[in-house]
Amino acid sequence: MSLEGRTAEELAAAVVAAFRASGRRLVLAESCTGGLIAGAITEVAGSSMVLERGWVTYSNLAKQEELGVGAAILEAHGAVSAETAAAMAAGALAHAPADVAVALSVTGIAGPGGGSAEKPVGLVWFGLARRDGGPALVDCHIFPGDRAGVRGAAVRRGLEVLLRS
Repeated sequence: MSLEGRTAEELAAAVVAAFRASGRRLVLAESCTGGLIAGAITEVAGSSMVLERGWVTYSNLAKQEELGVGAAILEAHGAVSAETAAAMAAGALAHAPADVAVALSVTGIAGPGGGSAEKPVGLVWFGLARRDGGPALVDCHIFPGDRAGVRGAAVRRGLEVLLRS
């Protein structure tokens, strides 16, 4: 079955199964999703074998203090950027003890306010870092809809990114 059209619950179950099968651990750094990805994963029985830890770093200060995102990155590129998503994922991985781990970060503008011509409401950046030397990933999507729709779509896309890791 393709990933398209699957619910967050189905995707989360697939993430837990895939990570358990591969022996990998997962760390999360969420901003605009506010812990919803971690919540979806922990709804699945056996998720404790997969999810090491997660952070909700909603403010710039939290991104700096908890994940080590540099102030210069935030000043130059903003919280919603490829650079910040990459730094969040790398920071999450650096703060996790797992030898084989994948870190996913999510940062974006869920709305209804806060958008601009350069960074519209619905813009979400995903960052992925792997301790085992796998390729780093930074991905961007603009999701339509209201705040709940953007956040829900970001959760599903984040889970899809993990399944493809």
